[in-house]
Amino acid sequence: MPWLLLGLGAFSNLWQGETSNPWVGGLGLFAFNTLYVSVVFRGFDRRKRESTTSYVLLVAMGVVTFSLAIGYGGSWLLFFPLLSLAYGTILRGRGLGWGLIALAVCASLVSLWRGGHSSEPWTIGYGTFISGAVTAAILTLSETVAELRATRQELARSAVEQERLRFSRDLHDLLGHTLSVIVVKSEAARRLAPRDLDAALEQVGDIESVGRQALTEIREAVTGYREGSLDTELSRARSALTAAGIEPVIRRSGPPLTPQTEVLLGWVAREAVTNAVRHSDASRCEFAVRSTRDRVRLTVTDDGTGPVDPDGSVGGTGLKGLTERLAAAGGSLESGPGPKGGFVVVAELPYEAEYGGQGAAADPECDC
Repeated sequence: MPWLLLGLGAFSNLWQGETSNPWVGGLGLFAFNTLYVSVVFRGFDRRKRESTTSYVLLVAMGVVTFSLAIGYGGSWLLFFPLLSLAYGTILRGRGLGWGLIALAVCASLVSLWRGGHSSEPWTIGYGTFISGAVTAAILTLSETVAELRATRQELARSAVEQERLRFSRDLHDLLGHTLSVIVVKSEAARRLAPRDLDAALEQVGDIESVGRQALTEIREAVTGYREGSLDTELSRARSALTAAGIEPVIRRSGPPLTPQTEVLLGWVAREAVTNAVRHSDASRCEFAVRSTRDRVRLTVTDDGTGPVDPDGSVGGTGLKGLTERLAAAGGSLESGPGPKGGFVVVAELPYEAEYGGQGAAADPECDC
């Protein structure tokens, strides 16, 4: 709004009677100011700025500006920078630059033709171009900052949602597995108590150990710093499967895995054991880990039925959550009935371990 002070010269000419047809000049000055205020204020609302009304007002303002500048010259030529400023508040994109150049050239030509102003024609043209360019740049920067703030808020909301999802998945996997192991070992202790008290007490001790470990893992899951080891999960799997009367078979081959891959495959092994113990009615469960320089695959096969949802679809909530986790890491998870019966879970991930020395050499396949 302060830039309207550029029109004081034209108003002074009207006041001092130095303008011919003062009524026409006065109406033109009033029309220009009204259009200028309307256009500039519409420029701060994107919906109004991009409407047809804004472009119509801008064209009308251009007609008034050229009419007054050509008709009177002198101080009235300073309406060109004001027109350019309004132009910069409304227009964006590639057309802005070419439009400002064309407007500046026209302002210089009109100034050269009409004259009567202390400034050189090229000065009027330069002022016309720079006022629109600076205005458009400042408003564009302001809009970009506003969009960045909105994006930051959206990212913050998304981060909260992702953390809630992570926590729910971790809690489901942790408690589902732990409670299943506790139930299985409790049943084993109940069966062994009448005939083998020492073996029953051993199972009770395992229950205590599993409970304590569960408390630690839940605390780590809440803080988001839980890390796991595939070897640890496979060792727990052996204990849980044996207690449930399921024969565990574990096979590993290939170079050592990276910590991130170990954590993800550990979750898969944990979920597979939970499903085998709770749903499969299996008598044998085999874990096969194969790693190459490109991919790592964990295959879990049992001779049971596998998890079945109430709607008849195969795969529980845990498997669905793990599918999303592995997909986010560039991997995949498939589960379903095996070709020879039973249930199969196959997890694949990119291999990201650093190779070096003998530690990178492939280990011979082992049956554990």
